Order: sequence, then C-alpha cells, then structure tokens
Amino acid sequence: MMTDRVEPCSPQQRPWVLAATILASAMAFIDGSVVTIALPVIRTDLDASLTEMLWVLNAYTLLLGALLMVGGGAGDRLGRRRVFLAGTLLFALASLLCALSPSPEVLIAGRALKGIGAALLVPQSLAIISACYPADERGHAIGLWAGASALTTALGPAFGGFLMDLFNWRAAFWINLPLAALVLLLTLAFMPETRDRSVSGRLDWGGTLIAFLACGSLTLGLTWLTESEGRLVLSLALVCLGLAGLLIFFWYEGRVEQPLAPTVLFRSRAFTGTNLMTLLLYGTLSGTLFLVPIDLIEYRGLTPTQVGLAMMPFGLIIGFLSSPAGKLSDRIGARPMLLCGSLVVAAGVAGLAFQFDNFWLGVELPLCIMALGMAIVVSPLTTTVMNSVPDTRAGSASGINNTASRLAGLFAIAGAGACAAVLFQTFNQADQGKFGLFPDPNTSGYDAVVSVYQLAYAGSLVMLAVGALGAALIAAWFIPSIPGGKKVD
Repeated sequence: MMTDRVEPCSPQQRPWVLAATILASAMAFIDGSVVTIALPVIRTDLDASLTEMLWVLNAYTLLLGALLMVGGGAGDRLGRRRVFLAGTLLFALASLLCALSPSPEVLIAGRALKGIGAALLVPQSLAIISACYPADERGHAIGLWAGASALTTALGPAFGGFLMDLFNWRAAFWINLPLAALVLLLTLAFMPETRDRSVSGRLDWGGTLIAFLACGSLTLGLTWLTESEGRLVLSLALVCLGLAGLLIFFWYEGRVEQPLAPTVLFRSRAFTGTNLMTLLLYGTLSGTLFLVPIDLIEYRGLTPTQVGLAMMPFGLIIGFLSSPAGKLSDRIGARPMLLCGSLVVAAGVAGLAFQFDNFWLGVELPLCIMALGMAIVVSPLTTTVMNSVPDTRAGSASGINNTASRLAGLFAIAGAGACAAVLFQTFNQADQGKFGLFPDPNTSGYDAVVSVYQLAYAGSLVMLAVGALGAALIAAWFIPSIPGGKKVD
C-alpha cells in the first residue's frame, strides 16, 4: 500500500471544514426527499403533466448518478476545494433557477443543473475529510458527517413541509441559498486546497465520456424500469448497455496513463470488499425504504404525515449513533463493526418480512433494528474505503464509492419492485389490484389480493435480507482485522 498522503489541516481548521462538508452534503441529500413532498403542489401550480413531474425527479438523479465518478476524479486533479466550491455555487444557482421557475421545462433544467452541482460537491466531502483529518481521527469525523447527514435527511422533509405550508413550494428551493452561502464562507475561510500531485490537471476525457454514458444509461434504464410499464424492453436494453459500458470503462481505465478511476485501487482487498459491501448494504437500505412506505400507506392505511413520523426514528438512530460507532471503530477496527452491523441489518429486514399485524412489532421495531445496524456500519464502511487508498486518491475513491451506493439503490428498487410484481402476478388468482394498489375492501377477491400482496412484500424483503447477509460474509473474508486508524490493504 502506498503511504504518500496530504498533511492534514490544523486542528483549529478541522471543525469548520467538517461543518462545511456536512452542510453541503445535507443540501444534496435533502433535496430529493423535500422535492418529492412538493411534487403534487408543483404539478397543480405549473399545470405540469405526470411525465414532466417524473422528470423533475429523474433529471437530478440521472445527472448525479452519471457524474459522481467524474466529480471525484476532477477533485483529485483540479483541487478538491476548487471543485467543491464550484459544485456548491452551481447547486445554489440551480436552486435559484428552480425557485423562480415559470414552467415545468425550466424547473427540469434547474434540477438537472443541481444534479451536476451535487455530483461535484458530494465526492469532495469525504475526500476533504480524509485529507484534513489524520487516519486515527478519521472514523470519528466521518461518523459525525454521516450522523449529521442522516439527521438532516430525516428532519429535512418535515422542515421542508412546514416551510411549504407557511409559504409555497418554492420555499423548498429558497432554503438552499442561505445554506450554500454559509458553505461558501466556511470553505473560503478555513478549507485548505488538496489534490493528487502525482497527476497533471488534465482530466481523463475518454474515461469521463464512457463513465457518463455508462452510469447515465444504468440510471435512466433502472429509473424507467420502476416507473413505466410501457418501456420494459428499452429499459432493459439501457441497463445492459450501462453494464457493458462499465466493463468497457474499467478496461479503458487500466490502459490510460492518468485514469479517472485508477484500477490499481481495486488491488486492495479492503477497497474492493467495502465497495461490494456498499452495493449490498445500500441496496438493502434503498429497497427496504422503497417498500415500507408502500406497505404503510396501501396495506396499513397510514396517511403520508403518519408515514413520515413512523420513518423519523430510523434517521434519528443513525444520526445519533454513527459518531459513537466511528469512535469505536477507530479503537477496535472496522471488521467486527462491519460484520456485526450487517447481521443486525439483515435481522431488521427479516423482521419486516414477518408482517405482524401489530404496527410496533411488525414495522417500528424491525425498522429501528435495521437503523441500529446501519448506524454501526456507515462510519466504519466509509472510513475503510478512504483508509484503503493513498490519500492523494481520496477523490477517486469517494467518487467510486458514492457511485456504488447510488447505483445500488437504483438496482435494489428496480429489483425489489420487479420481484414483488412477478410474485403478485404469478399468484394473484383473483386477478384484481396490483402491488401497491389495493382494490376496494368490499370487492370480491379482496382477501386473496391481500394474501398475495403479503407474499410479494415478504419475498422482496427476504431478497434484501440475503443481500445484507452477503455483506456480512464479505466483511468476514475481505476486511483485515487490524486496529482502527491505520491504513488497510
């Protein structure tokens, strides 16, 4: 393992640098959930079609997913502080454009620009933390970052909904402007510039284009797969094209002098293992959080407000426990944390699959168990990724890991939805209703529909629980058992 590293910034600078990265990441994480709440009002106010509203969501997801690796590589070459500032400024300007949008088309364009801004700033957050904190303090810092991000993500929809009730839907975008201003001030005042000085400032444009096309095809194909019944063939074709593009991308990156995503990073067992764990654990997380609200609203009859309250403990547990988990990981090492946390996540998801009629036993307790497992793994997982590569390559490592988590979510949502739909269509003898949409309770065959729905829901969750068990096996086989705060190979 290479030992070259960037000297960390002074202890006085670190809290302010951490605050800037937390606020910037929170803007990007909150944006999707808050905008989802605002969609019904936006649709009425702008007289938008359903397709246009879907693209308000998809434009952001598409550009973010397609450009994360590009953003990470650009930071290593051009300077992480510089790219972080550019991403934050672009995100703020795009938020202003969204807030002033007179039409759906302008709003979609603004959301696409926000996706580009987020793709620039999100990978830099972890890379900057890695550059500014020594390895023995990195787990605690990343735990604070993950915990604060989870807290803001959990509380963001409630706060955004309050602002929209108090003003209008445009408040969901106005709120980003003061946050971005504070991030810019903290960055300019306290954040040092860091980069990979072993490479030139020239970006790998060939790799950039291939990564954009591959990740963009995957993102678009998986998004359409879950949202449209009339594009199945095209969606699958895009997914296959994206997977082939990723293979071509890594083949190409192994043959250029200054690659965007150096394949040498994957020679580290820890880096390869933690990225595989990221795919499985974040896939489990995203798939579960996709299915549970459907179950709460359609099957258990909760209102959207009640669903928000039911899901809030999930984010609060991760928010408050991630930092202590990061400290413990620094002390005892990542392997036991990753192994234990993955098993706890699997237990929580399996608990949801039992579908007990009692809400607290059937939903809230398993969700809290799953949240505990994620709180245990989030910080050690991210810290191991960053400690398994030279500090000069932190941006590329962060971009790859963020791309893995983003694509994992898209794969899991598409896979869980497809699994549920296949099971439902196979066993629905009553031929009424469909997954996530029940017929009237007084309709003939309603009980049969409910029984098949329960089978489809449980089958999807079992599939996700198996993914978490797979992450535990990877932790046992790939992650070395060494003390925390040290470089891993």
